[in-house]
Amino acid sequence: MQLAVADMFRAKWTADIHREWIEAILRKEPHRERAKLENTRDLMDSHVRDALITGYEEIIPSLNLPDPNDRHVLAAAIVGRCDVIVTENLRDFPVTTLKRYRIEVQRPDQFLVNHLSLAPGKFCGAVRKVRARLVTPPKTVEEYLATLAKAGLVITAAELEQYSELL
Repeated sequence: MQLAVADMFRAKWTADIHREWIEAILRKEPHRERAKLENTRDLMDSHVRDALITGYEEIIPSLNLPDPNDRHVLAAAIVGRCDVIVTENLRDFPVTTLKRYRIEVQRPDQFLVNHLSLAPGKFCGAVRKVRARLVTPPKTVEEYLATLAKAGLVITAAELEQYSELL
């Protein structure tokens, strides 16, 4: 999110997408508190400029994806004029379908590596801000990069190693 706050890209989401990620976290980690996740959602909405997409619902029925439950994501991307859908779920967002809307699909790791290559200084500055907020416990650069890799951002973590003095 810090990269979006730093205007490295225009993050976009919907109330439905918020509901999905909150429910997914609660399923995987039942000890988490819904109220804290909803507070995170509210902070995202208030700190990332023009991120919340509305008015996409009416085009959902006209869209065709392998998983009909993912059509709301494509509808929001179309209405929000997004260039990329960032997801690990590439299977349900076929390139041939997205192409007609001039939308790409990328895994989070590739998306971040692309942005790192475009503006390494700005990217590293955003990462430094995130790492500085981790105070209980604080993380060394190496620990932080290991956390990114463990979260599936393996390429991003490896690429960031060359900028460790900036993090």
